[in-house]
Amino acid sequence: MKPIVIIAAVPLEIELLEKALASSARVTVAGYGYAEGTIGDVRVIVCAGGIGKINAAAATSVMIERFQPRLVINTGCAGAYPGSGLAIGNLVVADEEVLADEGVVVEDGWKDLRYMDLPSIDQNGQNCYNVLPLSRLASEKALQLADSCGVSLMRGRSATVSTCSGTRDSAAELSLRWNALIENMEGAAVVQVCLRSGIECLEIRGISNLVEERDMRAWDIPGAVEAAQRFVLQYILAYGE
Repeated sequence: MKPIVIIAAVPLEIELLEKALASSARVTVAGYGYAEGTIGDVRVIVCAGGIGKINAAAATSVMIERFQPRLVINTGCAGAYPGSGLAIGNLVVADEEVLADEGVVVEDGWKDLRYMDLPSIDQNGQNCYNVLPLSRLASEKALQLADSCGVSLMRGRSATVSTCSGTRDSAAELSLRWNALIENMEGAAVVQVCLRSGIECLEIRGISNLVEERDMRAWDIPGAVEAAQRFVLQYILAYGE
């Protein structure tokens, strides 16, 4: 059976998953290091591809080309937008990813890719501009698993940015524009590569901070990525076969 590939930005976001691999080996290909092994009876590849959309897209492309997986899971931490109802340590499964700052600034303000008539991808004959869909089946399974395990998991839209929101006002603007729950720096890139490759994609993120005036003393990145990884591990053991 084809493997599952897990993509994150930094090693901390895959540390627990890599430790869970049996019979693992670490390899570097095209500049991207990854670990390959098994979780239960499932062959799993975990890769920390680097921060940002370029790293995420390149790492995902390399892993898909090398392994032809049946599922790509993007995991890591994210910031929660004001009004999302999320708290630090909560989990989110994305049903859509948004290229939140891809567009153009004109005289009357910022405009998206649809305004520019520049689709980011043609998905089954339908143009996608800034909003990209993830696997509905995989996200439904994640919600069912969370319910059965008593884990709080919220499903919604995630905004991928190149410039992070460092104030409550900038966060509120993006949240309102896109009706998004959370903000991250890689998700849409992973999703877009998966769509082009015809690979199912699941995104699970832990909330490390509230997106407001930037103060990293109030953040909990280790707790957020641990919660996300533990849930991904449960998902693989429950549905990997």
